[in-house]
Amino acid sequence: MSWTKNGGESRGYHHGNLREALMKAALELIAEKGTAGATFAEAARRAGVSPAAPYRHFRDRDELIAAVAAEGFERFTKALQAGWNEGRPTPVEAYERMGRAYLDFARRNPAEYVAMFETGLSSEAHPALDQAGQRALGVLREAAEVVVASMPAPGRPPALMVALHTWALAHGVASLFGRSDGSRRKLPMPPEDLLEAAFLVYLRGLGAPGN
Repeated sequence: MSWTKNGGESRGYHHGNLREALMKAALELIAEKGTAGATFAEAARRAGVSPAAPYRHFRDRDELIAAVAAEGFERFTKALQAGWNEGRPTPVEAYERMGRAYLDFARRNPAEYVAMFETGLSSEAHPALDQAGQRALGVLREAAEVVVASMPAPGRPPALMVALHTWALAHGVASLFGRSDGSRRKLPMPPEDLLEAAFLVYLRGLGAPGN
């Protein structure tokens, strides 16, 4: 990248990794100003480049935010996998631990969590983001398949249904009670305890064995 200054003097600008710098800037802006404040121009300014520079890596602001969200989902997937730990020592205990990993990720990475779930980006328009989200769901579904297999065969529920229900439970608790910002609702117990109780009621109702 270069520009002309002082009557034709050509100067070069070198950025170590412009794409990563723009994504970092977008995360900072989301943390400070919310999704509406993460504009293309402001991300460029914060990264120290011209307003035109981001177009070398991203088509528009939505593509930048989608890249941030996709990277967040990749880290989220790893956190869920670590929580699940291949279902050890028991599937139900590991499933509950994965729920705690969900809450921990939301609390420790609030800007990424917002980018992942609250930007309203179309998955159809951003295939990489959709694929990253599907990988996270895949961890939940794989875990649900193991848990469901431990339930009585008559009336055994579909694993995908269980994965979606428990994702909704974890997301609801994280969004309402597990945030690290001012929108967190007050709760007379740790959100981890609330989610564990919800998982317990749900899984026991389906016939899952104890820990």
